Amino acid sequence: MKIAELIHQPEGRRVEFKSSLPTVSDLAKTIVAFANDAGGDLFIGIKNEPREITGIAEDYVMALEEQISNLIHDHCYPVIVPDISFHGIDGKRFVKVQIYRGSNLPYYLKSKGKLSGTFIRVGSSNRLADAEIIAALERQRRNISFDSEMVHDKALSDISLDSFQIFFQEKTGEALTDNTIRKLELLKDFQGSALPTNAYVLFSDSPVKQELFPYAKIECARFKGSSSHEFIDQKTVADNIAVQAESAYNFVLRHINKGATVRGVYTESRWEYPVIAIREAIRNAVVHRDYSLAGKDIKVAIYDDMLEITNPGTLLPSIDFNEMDARQSDIRNKVIAPVFKKLGIIDQWGNGLKLIADELKEYPEIEFKWFERGLQFQVQFIKKDYQPDGDVAMTVESAWDEAKTKLGLSRDQVGTKSGLSQLQVEMVLSACEKSVMIHELMTIMGLKNRSKFREKYITPLLEEDILAMTIPGKPTSSRQQYSLTEKGKRLLADIRKKS
Repeated sequence: MKIAELIHQPEGRRVEFKSSLPTVSDLAKTIVAFANDAGGDLFIGIKNEPREITGIAEDYVMALEEQISNLIHDHCYPVIVPDISFHGIDGKRFVKVQIYRGSNLPYYLKSKGKLSGTFIRVGSSNRLADAEIIAALERQRRNISFDSEMVHDKALSDISLDSFQIFFQEKTGEALTDNTIRKLELLKDFQGSALPTNAYVLFSDSPVKQELFPYAKIECARFKGSSSHEFIDQKTVADNIAVQAESAYNFVLRHINKGATVRGVYTESRWEYPVIAIREAIRNAVVHRDYSLAGKDIKVAIYDDMLEITNPGTLLPSIDFNEMDARQSDIRNKVIAPVFKKLGIIDQWGNGLKLIADELKEYPEIEFKWFERGLQFQVQFIKKDYQPDGDVAMTVESAWDEAKTKLGLSRDQVGTKSGLSQLQVEMVLSACEKSVMIHELMTIMGLKNRSKFREKYITPLLEEDILAMTIPGKPTSSRQQYSLTEKGKRLLADIRKKS
């Protein structure tokens, strides 16, 4: 990026602006934070807010270069070699101090030592690293991933891979033998014994996984409106990590709409969101999340106006979401990623981002945004033309009125056998919050004539898009079940509010 473009970028993970030389402490913190992370550029002589080139006096320029070099050498450890250059725009001079990502991690302030002087870059600020982060930096120096580390204090016999073995054979056609487990580095030999790795535990469904990694889960939620104040539905996906992405993806499909669009002479079904892109984003979250971060889980949140996926761990330094077509590849979890590739859950290296980028081109009405929020990475699929309902209560009231009309209800009929009362509608809808079969509904309502029940009660609710069939292509299937649509959920919420 050219200097003229770079100096107009917002402050962030890789860029910082100072109108004058900062204090020794502030300068050193920024330098070690850049070196510990993705590298970065510190501009001196440019004010951040408002962005303005304040400049540096011409007779101070050469002295400043030596001063910066000496400060970095004297206060940062291990050795960091900056690339210092001078630039001018409109007659004003400023300094660019470029720091490359270091290989001798972690870097820290000499005066504070490693435990109290290691800083990392979080957004546009420098944050003191805790023991967890320092350990992660040391693993990076040794080119070791957290998922490959051995678990020394748990017996292998206490960690069951039964569910994963079945899943592995279904997906690959191969048995998950002890030899395969070792080749995949899920088990490692240590002093004559086989020890499980963190990845081995994460692929298990045993209590040990819950004990060591209670946060290795996906929290899924469908919220009412465009805020997180009220849930419509939620689900915790805490199975072994091999099946988590699919479960979360299915939750998304249950809570987004699928309509029809005409292309030429053909009518094609089309989801309201780019589901291939969302599937890849969820898979990437599971494969590339930082499992060493305690207390953080993956979150999939669906609002009326957008779908959001939040992933523990910062974006890998070599990955740039601004270049999604470039088939970029980097791996945080060096054991988990190859297993997912063998299972066919992820494609060839670097293809995931391109799949997202390609499908987004087919959805011009969806805006894609990404953020680094603290030690988490977040992507959003946003409806550009979203218009909130002016009167949600009126919409729900209309749905109720339509349902009553279709059911043949009147003041005189409410509570009689010729139609459904509001209480009876609530009973049916409450039962259908989870998929349910018709005989179960009839038992709840105390009715025995299946054809009359379907004709009077089920069919009108289907026609009003209040109920939906789980097997719409086979209405009379013996496995047919019924569940609430979004309209049905709003209607049920309104009934409960007024009851």
